Amino acid sequence: MHKILIADDHPLFREAICNVIAAGFPGSELLETSDLDSALTIAREHDDLDLILLDLNMPGMNGLNGLISLRNESPSIPVVIVSAEEDKQVVLQAITYGAVGFITKSSPRAQMTEAIVQILAGDVYLPSDIIRSNRIITRRTPDEAPLSPELLYALTRKQLLVLERMAKGESNKQIAYHLDIAETTVKAHVSAILRKLSVSNRVQAILSAVDVDFSAYLRR
Repeated sequence: MHKILIADDHPLFREAICNVIAAGFPGSELLETSDLDSALTIAREHDDLDLILLDLNMPGMNGLNGLISLRNESPSIPVVIVSAEEDKQVVLQAITYGAVGFITKSSPRAQMTEAIVQILAGDVYLPSDIIRSNRIITRRTPDEAPLSPELLYALTRKQLLVLERMAKGESNKQIAYHLDIAETTVKAHVSAILRKLSVSNRVQAILSAVDVDFSAYLRR
């Protein structure tokens, strides 16, 4: 059974999310709130929360500043942004500031359920259609510097394929299915990729690789 906080100022959307979780995760305990201050209070009082689903635009949020406040206050509780926002830059910034996922409010019920499954399993969830878009060039911090050709050529062909699908927001399970390999093999490849790219976690690898033209390296 999971304990999940839904923080959103739209009652109809909170009800919809509650229905999604009730159907996909029977027996879960759900808490609800409609502003950042009360979300911070609930997070302090319930440090056993498994997940916080956080609206980006509810009262008190001030954009991603609210996410930063919540992460600083309760760093051990995973936070997922749930928003109508579909700008690639905002999605990537949310992950950079500590969110473990970004779910768009336009997502179908099945996609929302799969996203929550993926996040509760410890993966990062990114909306693949937004991550694949080329509408903007992301501004990078030093920790998100573009990958050099030398680093990419150090990866095996299979590792490149895995990294390509990571950059699309796929979970280990999805990567295993698409590449027809075992999930344990995917995990081994991910560990090797992080080591070779000198990054400490999956998010850094994804942010570094979102604009890589993998076809150029896979043709070798």
